[in-house]
Amino acid sequence: MPTADQLREQIAALVRQYHGEQFAHRAFAPDKDLVHYAGRVFDADELCNLVDASLDFFLTANRYADRFEGAFADYLGVSHALLVNSGSSANLVALTALTSPKLGDRRLRPGDEVVTVAAGFPTTVAPILQNNLVPVFVDINLGDYTAKPDQLRKAIGPKTRAIMMAHTLGVPFDLDLVAELAARHDLWVVEDNCDALGSRYRGRLTGTFGHLATSSFYPAHHITMGEGGAVVTNDDALARIARSIRDWGRDCYCAGGENNTCGTRFSQQFGTLPRGFDHKYVYSHLGYNLKVTDMQAAIGCAQLQKLDGFIARRKANFNRLLEILRPYADRLLLPSPTAHSDPSWFGFVITVRDGAGFTRDDLVRFLEGHRVETRSLFAGNLLRHPAFQDIPHRLVGPLTNSDTVTTSTFFVGVYPGLDQAQLDHVADVFARFMRGDGLQTA
Repeated sequence: MPTADQLREQIAALVRQYHGEQFAHRAFAPDKDLVHYAGRVFDADELCNLVDASLDFFLTANRYADRFEGAFADYLGVSHALLVNSGSSANLVALTALTSPKLGDRRLRPGDEVVTVAAGFPTTVAPILQNNLVPVFVDINLGDYTAKPDQLRKAIGPKTRAIMMAHTLGVPFDLDLVAELAARHDLWVVEDNCDALGSRYRGRLTGTFGHLATSSFYPAHHITMGEGGAVVTNDDALARIARSIRDWGRDCYCAGGENNTCGTRFSQQFGTLPRGFDHKYVYSHLGYNLKVTDMQAAIGCAQLQKLDGFIARRKANFNRLLEILRPYADRLLLPSPTAHSDPSWFGFVITVRDGAGFTRDDLVRFLEGHRVETRSLFAGNLLRHPAFQDIPHRLVGPLTNSDTVTTSTFFVGVYPGLDQAQLDHVADVFARFMRGDGLQTA
């Protein structure tokens, strides 16, 4: 009779065999296959880890979660990485941590202002509003789609206490300026690094400059767990606060299944609770349960081993698209990095220029009609969406470029799953449109 360990080995071997049968590479067929804007890229390692974790039947975070948190922190060179169930939750945890009473006079309070960009993803801004803070919106540059430096400087007012922005589609925002403003005005900085894992600024990885940073592991991102995200920090106090918010708001920091790590579980005083009240059930924050399952973390452990290769492939695909589309630069504004940055590109962003002779919608309809997926640059100007029209906020200046993004900007994929045949198809479709085929059939 085989032992449990021997059965695990047999199961793993069968899983690898299954992967070879079920997910065998199939040549791209341009007449029927989509060129996706993003997608999961995996091999048998992810499936084996997933099944291995399921055999433990621990279900919630366990050994793979611990392994991923340690390896992810090591990759970034930070002290703490906390897994959560999405990048959006990571943003919520990170910003909410800055409202903790444990920070004393430095805590963010209702009515304090947080600087961000208007052309972004909604869950970068939602945590600001959910914590009764006031977003201060700045416009973006066209080309790199990060915050305009002149508006960033003007955005700082007497109530401004933090800056929270994303490195848009992998392009680092001006971290020199943000660091300067933060130091001069004593501001918190939260980097939304969800689209920029592996990007560098002055040779240093993004996600390591702010007091806190966030990542997303949704399938479109640089690595995936299906759903998942992380909060990272070098600050021990912020890490403990963030962990509390992630774990129901409890004050106790014992790992799952552990008891009395502090050695004073039944001998402390909290609020007006009876002295000695069980520390495992003391709540110091308004928190949530935002943990991942160990099965998700198991996938992430395999993905993290491939990250450097994924980043290299994204850069190569970006450069190939730049070569393909450069002849049309008189009609299309092509993407560019910010100074001192080396992006780990999330997508290839295109803005249709004024006077191009066609609109973004003309071009996007043609691409989609010929099986090249596109996506808008997220929300465009958030303030034009129903959910954000009546929110409290402050504007620094006109949102001219954010409005341009809303009407004229989109992106196509550079993710590692794209091969030469797919990029050749993209080149062919763009060439046909630029010859006038799309407008003739419109």
